[in-house]
Amino acid sequence: MTDKTVLRFENVSFEYSHNKPLLEEVSFSVRSGFKAALMGQNGAGKSSLFRLILGELTANSGRISIDPQASVSIARQVVRRDKLDLSVEAFFAKCFRDKKWNLPARIENVLETVHLPMPPLQKKIRDFSGGQQARLLLAAALISDPDILLLDEPTNNLDPLGIEHLKAFLANFQKTCLVISHDADFLNSFTNGVLYLDIFTKKIEQYAGDYYDVVEEIERRIEKAESENARRERTIKEKRAQANVFAHKGGKLRSVAKRMRTLADDLEENKADVRREDKTLPSFEIACSERPGPIVAIHGISLLSGGVSNVRPLELTLKKKTHVLVSGPNGIGKSTFLESIARGETSIASILPGVRVGYYRQDFSTLDFEKTVFETLFASLPEKNKELVYKTAARFLLPASLLQNRVSSLSEGQKGLLLFATLFLEEPDLLLLDEPTNHINFRHLPVIAEALDRYRGTLILVSHDFQFVSQIRIDEVIDLETLQ
Repeated sequence: MTDKTVLRFENVSFEYSHNKPLLEEVSFSVRSGFKAALMGQNGAGKSSLFRLILGELTANSGRISIDPQASVSIARQVVRRDKLDLSVEAFFAKCFRDKKWNLPARIENVLETVHLPMPPLQKKIRDFSGGQQARLLLAAALISDPDILLLDEPTNNLDPLGIEHLKAFLANFQKTCLVISHDADFLNSFTNGVLYLDIFTKKIEQYAGDYYDVVEEIERRIEKAESENARRERTIKEKRAQANVFAHKGGKLRSVAKRMRTLADDLEENKADVRREDKTLPSFEIACSERPGPIVAIHGISLLSGGVSNVRPLELTLKKKTHVLVSGPNGIGKSTFLESIARGETSIASILPGVRVGYYRQDFSTLDFEKTVFETLFASLPEKNKELVYKTAARFLLPASLLQNRVSSLSEGQKGLLLFATLFLEEPDLLLLDEPTNHINFRHLPVIAEALDRYRGTLILVSHDFQFVSQIRIDEVIDLETLQ
């Protein structure tokens, strides 16, 4: 790390629409080689701040300065939908303004860095697993050798080995890096400090130390502010009570009463603003029908190895109240297995007639991005009930102001909550969940785990989040690596 400043925000303000600011006169600077976690509550504007740095958004006022010699690149949370049908070669070609004659060699080198075997250059991006797409996103950010690297939730979809590789790479990365992540252990393995975007003050606060240091510091500030407000509140009550007494005595004491009321009003106005934490999902339950007997019969699993798919026989009948975990490294076929069940591929599985299926895809493609939030929830109701739509949206922290917005406008975290809201309304007998913790605020995960633990239908789960899985009753584990 050097004393050279490569990025500076000076009194930057930004809002998407009038009277809905995300940033208000934000000022901070980043030195060359500095590695920082960008923290903040859901909706604070962390991803928007990255887009301001990239020049994809323009500040309403203030100045954003980037060293003219410094290049900037980003690894986004997900592959954009308009890039899914690109070939590997075309995907990486878009990382450069000019055509690169040695692009295949560059691709092979950068894929080696992210520990992804070189695929055929004409293979489409959508044909890679979620974990492989995460590595491709990182590789696309690195292929131009940027001076400032922006990472937006880079551990989503990565298996434990992939996360360890990424930690090691970032620990040795000599340039500037800003990363958004809720994974404290991941952040603490390589960051030098924290930029905290406060959703209430709309400011950036800079902290030395790691994720846990910042959380403790914020808790201390909250406790101090609450203690100060409690002291002020006692004084306010005393002054108002005294003012009432003096006012009733009349005469010159009325002016004393007026001064005391003024003092109480001043104390009320100057109460410290207490930083509030994100709202946490209230407890919920995904119901299912009372149908008896088996739900789904598994006949085989298609495993991927060296780009070749091979079906392995597996006879397994799953009844109600059975929870299954599907495990294995990135790219082996876990998502493909769930997709095959959902599509009703009889060579892989037979779903019993009348069974309602709920499917949570990690890329949210079970949602229609052109529909509004209201239309999505309304369509999930067996019996149409507008009031229930509003109640369910609020339960899953989707405010009424969002209901007429298109699904495409939601953040990734909000899309995840919307999917859980649809499952809540659909009451499926068979629940297929593919990496349901991705993009979800860490405060919500224990609540979701509790709901899945209590789920009385048949659950087939894919997740690399061991802490999350440990909170859910698992009756069977299908380890795809042992079936190869």
